[in-house]
Amino acid sequence: MISLTDRTVAPVTLVGGGPGAWDLITVRGMHALQNADVILTDHLGPGAFLDKLCDVAGKEIIDVAKIPYQRQVAQEETNRIMIERARAGQSVARLKGGDPFVFGRGSEEVRALAQAGIPCTVVPGVTSAIAVPAAAGVPVTERGVVHSFSVVSGHLPPGDPRSLVDWEALARAGGTICVIMGVRTIASSAAALVAAGLSAQTPVCAITEGTLPSERCAASTLGQLRDHGAGPEIVSPAVFVIGEVARQAAAQ
Repeated sequence: MISLTDRTVAPVTLVGGGPGAWDLITVRGMHALQNADVILTDHLGPGAFLDKLCDVAGKEIIDVAKIPYQRQVAQEETNRIMIERARAGQSVARLKGGDPFVFGRGSEEVRALAQAGIPCTVVPGVTSAIAVPAAAGVPVTERGVVHSFSVVSGHLPPGDPRSLVDWEALARAGGTICVIMGVRTIASSAAALVAAGLSAQTPVCAITEGTLPSERCAASTLGQLRDHGAGPEIVSPAVFVIGEVARQAAAQ
């Protein structure tokens, strides 16, 4: 293991890039990109707009995206590249969409770097789970309406033995439910919530490509999603907001 005092080892900065629009990254995150020799990007967040955030000339830009149901760079390969570049004395910025610690595998990367003796700093990001609804005018909490919310990954359907989501508990909790990474599984997720006692008339808004010029918002109900799925107009990345606050999407 390399000592943290070895000055040939450069640091890695794990940067949350925000929900999509390039100017929703934090100032600290932008500075990390400006100071980096190497930037590893994902397919979400502002990776396609690096030239607006820093001078890319002379920087090595590496695409390590994990695109759902398409090309995916193995996490081990991403870890290897970060460690290799840092040991070579290059300052590395690992740019991720949203917040690195909200379904972003940020903790896995921090642990891999720590085990390799590489110093790492985390720059939190604006998570799409609440920022995308907010940008569309939909709050996840509201005084007198709902005082809690849950953020759920929908990449695995209810009933999948690998899923760690308790859909019955979510249905009983009474809070807003924000589902991300769930376009393909939303019908079965909606069915599980209705089966657990949530009304089929519960309002839902689905926001796709949130904060970008191509943003689209569609109002629906839990029953409609259960019976018909997301529909062709809703594509990844999308956030589904389930609960009374979703009525505000239809009112705008």
